[in-house]
Amino acid sequence: MQAAVPSGVSHAAPPILEFRDVAKTFDTQRGSVTALRGISVTVADGEFLTVVGPSGCGKSTLLNLLVGLEKPSSGAIFFEGSNAIDRMKIGYVMQDDNLYPWRTLQENVEFPLELRGVAPRERSRIARQYLAKVQLAGFENRYPYELSGGMRQRGNIVRALSYSPRLIIMDEPFGPLDAQTRLLLQQQLLDIWAQERKTIIFITHDLHEAIALGDRVLVLTKRPGSVKSVHTVDIPRPRNLRHLHELPAFRSLMSTLGDELEEEIMGSQREVEVAA
Repeated sequence: MQAAVPSGVSHAAPPILEFRDVAKTFDTQRGSVTALRGISVTVADGEFLTVVGPSGCGKSTLLNLLVGLEKPSSGAIFFEGSNAIDRMKIGYVMQDDNLYPWRTLQENVEFPLELRGVAPRERSRIARQYLAKVQLAGFENRYPYELSGGMRQRGNIVRALSYSPRLIIMDEPFGPLDAQTRLLLQQQLLDIWAQERKTIIFITHDLHEAIALGDRVLVLTKRPGSVKSVHTVDIPRPRNLRHLHELPAFRSLMSTLGDELEEEIMGSQREVEVAA
């Protein structure tokens, strides 16, 4: 089911990203394993798309195809209308912060700007501007070991934003954080997204998070992952994340997503039982 393009995104504008019947098969010592099959979905410019699915359904593989760590076995991916994807226009935020321990926080945020030849004064200005947006002003000269997990992940996120990529993909970036820190980072991410309207694809196992952040939620089936459904999140922005669960639209979508994922998970369990 293909939901409507979210409000604020032009229906006439071409999608910034399109998967056309994409499949990915890995060759292993035990034979071929198909991770993804028949993925067809478009992402509008400025859209916040969240992706959920059972463990092992190929969510991370989907992102790895986008950044060139893997190549599709069949089908095609188009970014800004071209299948020759410019990886320099894509930011990638993973679950681990991956900050360089020998660099200060500001130097970590500046790193992608250095690679692009931005002058030292300008990249310092940009890094400090983004660190201030996530309440890290005053910590610019600290090293990663001097920061909490949540602070490091905030630095990781603004490092991906600093060079203004056209598309940002996030692979469960808040997974290892405690609930309070997670909520804080979710809100800060939404605030930055509202200001800059970057296109974001966000992988998560948390249905609450998927609804709270997304314009739409893409649900993948069990492996081999394919598109089970795409749901528009019919909740106005800005959203009060602390009270989201009180809204009927939230509860309805939460129930629908829970039922769909349970169906896929139970199907996987039955297949294991039959194979045994």
